[in-house]
Amino acid sequence: MSKVAVIYWSQTGNTEMMANAVADGAREAGAEVTLLTAADVSGVADFDAVALGCPAMGAEELDDTEFEPMLNTIEPDLVGKKVALFGSYDWGDGEWMRTWQARSEEKGLTLVQDGLIANSTPTDDDLAKCKALGAALV
Repeated sequence: MSKVAVIYWSQTGNTEMMANAVADGAREAGAEVTLLTAADVSGVADFDAVALGCPAMGAEELDDTEFEPMLNTIEPDLVGKKVALFGSYDWGDGEWMRTWQARSEEKGLTLVQDGLIANSTPTDDDLAKCKALGAALV
């Protein structure tokens, strides 16, 4: 059985909604899923695949208080695993996700698809895409 971690940071709850849908999709595809906030992550060695969720903050950047430090710690251990990126935004055009995706690829991570973004509160369609993203990790 594939072991999937869904790791997220959420300020308003939108990215948390997305994380729950990603986890549901991975579970429905037969994975053993662990849902963690960025503050609860101690490592990713035990997982076959990892989904990372963070909303756009400030000038379309990742959260630098909890998410970015956690990501810097686990990034080397993500090489060789299936990885998915997701998050919500309230302004801009998704530049933070394109930047994050490029950074991930430069670090040698294997992304299962382009980063998934939702504007503000995820719609039913957005959540369906999140479930499909979770299934793609399995």
